[in-house]
Amino acid sequence: MKVLLPTVLSVVMLSGCTTDSSTEVQPIPGSITYGGQPRTKLTQSPPGSAIYNSFYDSTGTRVRETYILQPDRTLKLTRRVIVPDFP
Repeated sequence: MKVLLPTVLSVVMLSGCTTDSSTEVQPIPGSITYGGQPRTKLTQSPPGSAIYNSFYDSTGTRVRETYILQPDRTLKLTRRVIVPDFP
């Protein structure tokens, strides 16, 4: 029983991991693209530019996101980092 429980827990935890690198970061409330693309277009920034967004989510955790400006002037969410409250 003592060996079975840690084994089962580790299998359950690892089953949530994915190795598929094609999965995209999905917007959450507070993201620039949450609810669709912004109405204004970034016309003076060149395509490929990085745009950064920092906000607090609904639980009060600080979130930092990175977007890349696409050639059609839409934003693609490429990275999200959850910043801990203390170092």
